[in-house]
Amino acid sequence: MSAAVAASASASASSAISGYQNSSSSSSNHSEELITSQRMQVSLTPPLSRYESQKRRDWNTFGQYLKNHRPPLTLSRCSGAHVLEFLRYLDQFGKTKVHYENCAYFGNSHPPGPCPCPLKQAWGSLDALIGRLRAAFEENGGSSEMNPFGARAVRLYLREVRDAQAKARGIAYEKKKRKKVNVQNQQNNGSMMVDQNHGIVHSEYGHGGGYVDQYSILNGLASRNAAAVSYFSS
Repeated sequence: MSAAVAASASASASSAISGYQNSSSSSSNHSEELITSQRMQVSLTPPLSRYESQKRRDWNTFGQYLKNHRPPLTLSRCSGAHVLEFLRYLDQFGKTKVHYENCAYFGNSHPPGPCPCPLKQAWGSLDALIGRLRAAFEENGGSSEMNPFGARAVRLYLREVRDAQAKARGIAYEKKKRKKVNVQNQQNNGSMMVDQNHGIVHSEYGHGGGYVDQYSILNGLASRNAAAVSYFSS
């Protein structure tokens, strides 16, 4: 009787050990599958674009500036005045020559020689920087109404820098105005240019502000080509 009990106990122990080993093996396999899945997700994550990478670097730089500020500043206490301090701080790393009014090269876009005028951040670089930081602020939980990078003082400062540098460097900063294009009229009245040397008709039709070149052999299009020649010669 005791021998039967001992045999039964031994069998139960063996079954328990086997079940534990199977459970451990299953848990190990699950962990390996989870790690493999995480690695695949990381490898499948697309790399950041150049804009996103630059925006992250700019945001980290501004955060470091706030930490080194005396007294230290938190993002919630940051105002447009602090943004202006940051922009002026960056001028020491600038590479754009901005001439003083009493400099002989003031207003000269191509000065023939060196001068003691300072190097500053170009207006275009500051304008792009503010745009990235303004977006990063809101992406990191900031409110658009409380965005210090969109403050009126910052906009006025950028405008002053643009105008001052335009005069000092003799460069006009003008935004290209978009022309309103009537797509239907463009399609109906596309201009045709005749290339008689190669026997090809070039038609330009507006599509969303761009142009698409179409080429046609002159065979069978004599009347259209004559009309085009008459149009351009008139």
